[in-house]
Amino acid sequence: MKYRKKPVVIEAFQMTGERRWDNSEWPSWLNEAWNKNSTQEGALFIDQFDNIDGSKLCIRTLEGIHNVGWGDYIIQGICGEIYPCKPGIFVETYELVGE
Repeated sequence: MKYRKKPVVIEAFQMTGERRWDNSEWPSWLNEAWNKNSTQEGALFIDQFDNIDGSKLCIRTLEGIHNVGWGDYIIQGICGEIYPCKPGIFVETYELVGE
């Protein structure tokens, strides 16, 4: 059988090196993730083990810990979950629907 993904609207934020250090543009849901304990699902946190300058970010998901690279999009899904997405996949999968 073949299936098609249902059209859903998500929120996303592209993380860059500049935006990592200046969170003034971060949406509220990303700030909430940043303020979670790193052991909680949905937490955005600094990788304590593989990190020279404090810039490497990770997200704790149901599937485990995922690294966030510069240029990656952080997506808030339909159930409030967050996860990273590489820019090429994001562009092929999503289109802007407005604010």
